[in-house]
Amino acid sequence: EWWAGAPSVTRDDSGSFWMAARMRTADAPLGLRGYEIRIYRSEDGVRFAPVHSIRREDVPIAGFERPALIRLPESGRFRLYGCGPVDGRWCIIRFDDADRPDRFVPSSARPVIMALPRAEPAGPATPSGYKDPVVLWAEGMWHCFVIGILGLEQTFQFVSENGDTWEPLGPAARSLLALTGWHNYAVRPASVLPLGVGYLFVYEGSSAEWRDPSYNIATGLAYSPDLRKVVDLTPDEPFLVSPTPGRLHVWRYSHWTWVGDTIYVYAEVEKMNGAHEIRVFRLPALLR
Repeated sequence: EWWAGAPSVTRDDSGSFWMAARMRTADAPLGLRGYEIRIYRSEDGVRFAPVHSIRREDVPIAGFERPALIRLPESGRFRLYGCGPVDGRWCIIRFDDADRPDRFVPSSARPVIMALPRAEPAGPATPSGYKDPVVLWAEGMWHCFVIGILGLEQTFQFVSENGDTWEPLGPAARSLLALTGWHNYAVRPASVLPLGVGYLFVYEGSSAEWRDPSYNIATGLAYSPDLRKVVDLTPDEPFLVSPTPGRLHVWRYSHWTWVGDTIYVYAEVEKMNGAHEIRVFRLPALLR
């Protein structure tokens, strides 16, 4: 249960790849095993070397889950979002922007998306916390897709003009994707890939009928014309599971990005011994 996973990848002007990943320990309570956000650099997108470490003790925070590493479209600087429990509730945190991903300052982290109060006492419940941000600039604004903890893990969306102040898009108590079919236990955002028309919305989930559905996460695909609604393209079964399953068939936390006319997909995948590692898959694309 010492895992490397939850990758998020971007590139700089020289073409170098930068990855933020969550490193997980086996000797901590469940939910608090992410001990470090590790920053890697690569020239080819395949062979990565560690260049920076953001430890939970340096923030400080009780633990990490998935980070989101992005490049700002205007300035070219880098931004890092993370998530972890603050005052007992999971929230999205942001670090100060940096000229390079190996220069993020751990102590600069502060919450930017926290649990929302009910609109009225008798109104529908809203998530008790948010985690695992998927962040991008599109359609003239910042979008952040998150896991919302509303009994089960579901998909929620926030928008922002500046990346600091976020508001829910749509009802704060309604998941963007439904708990149904093979993803009736969890349905979570994974990645958003711009297409020639619209966006490929990559999601992940699990079934209540599966073994250990809290961790036995597989991946599905949806389509969005405008990042305001999505259409499930794989409602009956997952699109991707681990090709080397161990105890489970985990294929999760994927990040999809264009590199020329090829789609590079980075994902956390279960190995035959039950450990998780980050793999890259390269897919030639017919259309963009």
